[in-house]
Amino acid sequence: MADLKMTGIAKSYGDVNVLKDINLDIKTGELIVFVGPSGCGKSTLLRMVAGLESITGGELKIDSTVVNDIPPAERGIAMVFQSYALYPHMTVRDNMSFALKLAKKSKEEIDASVSKAAKILQLEDYLDRLPKALSGGQRQRVAIGRSIVRDPKVYLFDEPLSNLDAALRVATRIEIAQLKESMPESTMIYVTHDQVEAMTLATRIVVLANKGIAQVGTPLDLYERPENEFVARFIGSPAMNLWPGKVVATGAQTKVQLADGCEAISDVPTTEADMGLKVNVGVRPEDLRATEATPAYTGKVDFTELLGEVTQIYFDAPAGEHIIAKLPGIVHGLRGKTIRLTAAADKVHLFADGRSLLYR
Repeated sequence: MADLKMTGIAKSYGDVNVLKDINLDIKTGELIVFVGPSGCGKSTLLRMVAGLESITGGELKIDSTVVNDIPPAERGIAMVFQSYALYPHMTVRDNMSFALKLAKKSKEEIDASVSKAAKILQLEDYLDRLPKALSGGQRQRVAIGRSIVRDPKVYLFDEPLSNLDAALRVATRIEIAQLKESMPESTMIYVTHDQVEAMTLATRIVVLANKGIAQVGTPLDLYERPENEFVARFIGSPAMNLWPGKVVATGAQTKVQLADGCEAISDVPTTEADMGLKVNVGVRPEDLRATEATPAYTGKVDFTELLGEVTQIYFDAPAGEHIIAKLPGIVHGLRGKTIRLTAAADKVHLFADGRSLLYR
């Protein structure tokens, strides 16, 4: 398998810049997930790694070899696309072995590679079936198997689960996670818009926004320590709540004065120079809890969603975007009531000019 290094990677179509100054090191054995809003360039970046899109600027290395101008077939990569792209007239065995036959591998090598991949993907009982006799999840496994038999340096996945229904997405996501565990030395890059896929599969997540990288980190790093407001609101569902305030006490803990007599205490440290600093206070819906003491937020419940394990509460906000809280269990009769909410100091994030005060 291989390391992969991007230095100053850029992509433009004429005068339109799509990506710029992408710098990223991917180590052997990592499963890197690209996430971001629609149009952020995550699939374009993946296709540049594959060689299906030209690189406008910068340098891409696979195993210390610059591959900018190397054709896709010579880069040592294998790609699993959003559509299965299986040959309908070929059996599973023939679909998986087709690339090896084109490479003029011996029958023994082909049979051994296909058998190994089929065992990993639990497709041994389906090798003689046509794709039409398979479920959507099984077809996607065949597409993955077609990549495994080639023994590439880097595996690329372009939203491979987006065509599956909800139940199959869950099952196939687990299968991909188990596949990665069975191939610990494999380097994989995975594109998705699904946060659950990103959080559960990734060694590290790359959040793309504004033509570049917003943050790189482990799933829990991005969830617990977002570098900026964009990542704070993009990672997590529902999104992190943000409301404005002013620093009124500094030190190892910071006190922020909010509207309507509310206040928040945060474990984010500040100095005397931060006194009076205008900040946005961020708290995730699941970290809010009811209180009788001085609240961080007071609001009238607009409507509720009883989801079984939690009750999701929506409050009207002046900007038109709801403040959301998640309370454990089923809580009835909240609509129209005014509720006082607070959060533990280690769950309160502070942002100034869009950036977390932790990363100044």
